[in-house]
Amino acid sequence: MRLEPIPNPTLARRIGLPAAALTATTLMAALLALVAGANPFAVLGQIVTGAVGSRFALLETLNRATPLIFTGLAVAVAFKAKLWNIGAEAQLYAGAIVAVLLGTGALGSPLVLPVSALAAMVAGALVLLGPVLLKTRLGVDEVVTTLLLNFIMLLFVSYLLEGPMKDPMGMGWPKSPALIKDARLPRIVEGLRLHWGFALALIAAVAVHVIERRTTFGFEMRAVGSNIGAARFMGVPVNRVLIQTALLSGGLAALAGWSEVAGLKGHLSQDLSPGFGYTGIIVAMLALLNPLAVVGTAIFVAGVFVGSDAMSRAAGVPTYIADMLLASALLFMVLAIFLVRMRVVRG
Repeated sequence: MRLEPIPNPTLARRIGLPAAALTATTLMAALLALVAGANPFAVLGQIVTGAVGSRFALLETLNRATPLIFTGLAVAVAFKAKLWNIGAEAQLYAGAIVAVLLGTGALGSPLVLPVSALAAMVAGALVLLGPVLLKTRLGVDEVVTTLLLNFIMLLFVSYLLEGPMKDPMGMGWPKSPALIKDARLPRIVEGLRLHWGFALALIAAVAVHVIERRTTFGFEMRAVGSNIGAARFMGVPVNRVLIQTALLSGGLAALAGWSEVAGLKGHLSQDLSPGFGYTGIIVAMLALLNPLAVVGTAIFVAGVFVGSDAMSRAAGVPTYIADMLLASALLFMVLAIFLVRMRVVRG
């Protein structure tokens, strides 16, 4: 038995196999519910209801999706050029640090929001610039460097919150001083937590799509990702494209941290992100690295988490079912994508 590529997969294959992957994911969720001792139909219904069953639930899902859109876009951009950015978590915290540095009174209105957003993007870009320079100049594996930077950044945040950026009036868990009012993103719906960072995430997704499909840089990025040797032969400046891709990817991930501080939390704490940077990898992979599909995938993933929280309270089922559900979805979808493009041949 051997594998051979399928030059032109049929529409039924391109739609049917991903649909089968989603069906398998649903069956896996039902099995997990049974193992947990709950009614699988009730559990699935409670997840859906908890995610989109009310206005409050829907807005909470969109709120949770906001940082996932940014980190999903960051990963999708990098992976499209075969730049394996596993450090979106570090870039996210870089953006959050800048949001606090500039949002606690260093700048006055009305410039504080746009300036802090741009500064956050620069900070995130610089965090990823080091690993990409090591890759292009010395051939150092960026998977290792970007992954290790996550731990370095968390330790740095811990140092800041215990020292220079510690709120002198804070009690209990260390956190930074609160942002001034002018540095906060306004709410889309008064009285609820959804903020204008979600709208900015949608704009970012459209912008990345336009960059990829309508610009020379986007073509070069896709060319490098498809075949780096052929791209060099065509005259594409590979190292420059990788550096530009890293700057864009790091900037997008940093906006996730900036929007969480400016739009939701109002301050920086070490638990700002429950793993948004890592979950962004799942979002990007499930979206097949398509920036517009990242939006829908991020909302789906956020709905699973928000719905699972509600389900856990109602049915007494551990919320870890959400993590297992997402892991199953990723594995089944990766297998489906592989089988769309390849087939098993006997002999």
